[in-house]
Amino acid sequence: MRIANPVITAWSAISPFGFGAEAFRTGLRAGVPAPTSAAEPAPDARGRLVPDFDARTVLGKKGTRSMDRVTALSVAAVGELAGPQDPPATPGAGPATGLVLGTSGSVRSTMDFTRSSIDGDRPFYVDPAQFPNTVMNCAAGQCAIWHGLKGPNATIAGGNAAGLLALNYARRLQAGGRAGTLLCGGAEEYSTARAWLRHHGGDGPDSAVLGEGAAVLRLEPSGSEAAERDGLAEVVAMEFGVHQDTGEIRSVLLSCLRRALDTAGARPGDIGLVAPGDPAGGAEQAALADLLGTGSPARIDCAGLIGDAAAAAAAFQVLAVLVTAEHDPALANRLALVTAVDSSGALGCALLRLRPAR
Repeated sequence: MRIANPVITAWSAISPFGFGAEAFRTGLRAGVPAPTSAAEPAPDARGRLVPDFDARTVLGKKGTRSMDRVTALSVAAVGELAGPQDPPATPGAGPATGLVLGTSGSVRSTMDFTRSSIDGDRPFYVDPAQFPNTVMNCAAGQCAIWHGLKGPNATIAGGNAAGLLALNYARRLQAGGRAGTLLCGGAEEYSTARAWLRHHGGDGPDSAVLGEGAAVLRLEPSGSEAAERDGLAEVVAMEFGVHQDTGEIRSVLLSCLRRALDTAGARPGDIGLVAPGDPAGGAEQAALADLLGTGSPARIDCAGLIGDAAAAAAAFQVLAVLVTAEHDPALANRLALVTAVDSSGALGCALLRLRPAR
């Protein structure tokens, strides 16, 4: 199915650089990694956390007593885009604003709830108020409730590729006429539980410092008034694949990259900017080298600046592309390539055509 190219018109970020788009923009342009914070005892007691982020301080006391960190980050980031312009839907007003969020939920909440069932006098002696946090779609659901989003509401898991998978799901919703304006992105929290999971998952000591945050895009259908007026980048092509082991990453990703270029009717030389998911990943870099040959487009190391943001990583890579294009007129109308590889098997890429800066 040929999918019309939706347009990114706005974005928000809560990152280790701080709260809001301007903090992310400033940190990325400075090119200095966000500071690490001392975390609770874990295999690596460092983390690039969102500084001074507290759910009750940012969102207020009402409805936040039992809210976990990834939900709070999501609600706050979505709130930066879903303001008064997103009232409850009225009959005949067209599709309401929806949300597609890339996340696997809160590892800490799931482990804490399970532990309370095991450690308690009875398995059912648990805090029922904590149970919603263990469900993967808790964050997306709370975002819809808090901000009156009446359109489609979906949660997409995919590890480091989740942000791209969410973007692809959103554009398919629009292509099928099931949604108008959509917010999409990814969210991840830091926790010692997540650090222990990665440690036992086999990642070595050279892995990126764990990060966290939430990154959200506003996606408008192709040809809409908002897309023409506020467009930052057009989503030209997206392709995905699955690898069974690390030895397959290079070939599977290269196949995705070539299919994306074919869909876009473009050549490797048309790519002016690359945002890889893991700049230190040998297989990912090899696939890019196979595609680009002697070409040398500019590159962005997002993970090196904010840490391994897992489910939010690819969404942050897209934001990094948009920020870079803001002050580089040479990138106008050129293609930007975003790639993502997750150790669980998912990988993919997105080609964005950058609009001239407004």
